[in-house]
Amino acid sequence: MPSDAKILIVDDHEDTLYALESALAPLGYRLARATSGDEALKQVLRGQVGLLLLDVRMPGVSGLDVVRYMRRVEQTQHIPVILLTGFGADQELTSAAFGLGVADLVMKPIDPWALRTKVRYLYDAHERHRALELEVRALRALVKDDDTETEEPQPRPALPHPDARVPPQRDCPAATPAQERT
Repeated sequence: MPSDAKILIVDDHEDTLYALESALAPLGYRLARATSGDEALKQVLRGQVGLLLLDVRMPGVSGLDVVRYMRRVEQTQHIPVILLTGFGADQELTSAAFGLGVADLVMKPIDPWALRTKVRYLYDAHERHRALELEVRALRALVKDDDTETEEPQPRPALPHPDARVPPQRDCPAATPAQERT
């Protein structure tokens, strides 16, 4: 696994944490656990969380509250979240969850194969996104360094037309009115 980011599993029931860890262990990702919303937020804010599996209903800070807070903080707003619930489909919960940008809402009991598939996809997509962000930052730094080295901006050459059949355009002097009439 190229990244050291972990998957954080959050539930207030120890048996559910164990079952989720057992289901995800075959993927080979680093797993961490939290038993409350407060503990989850602390771990997320410390960094290195690549995906969050989060129970909706917990005492104190609920799963939705955790997501609301994460979406307001720049460093955590793009972390994918899978919400877990054992209370069945609820239109209000579904609307609130997807309104906050969660990746999925999964009903308990959870199918381990389906969960592994979702987790693998979301975690890998998040890691690719992070890698692209780092590359963009590095390229911007290079461009910024390059701009500070040159005192006078150099004209950039025109890009060729993507269709090779189109002849190159020439700079033509402005036509005189007499030439336009002919």
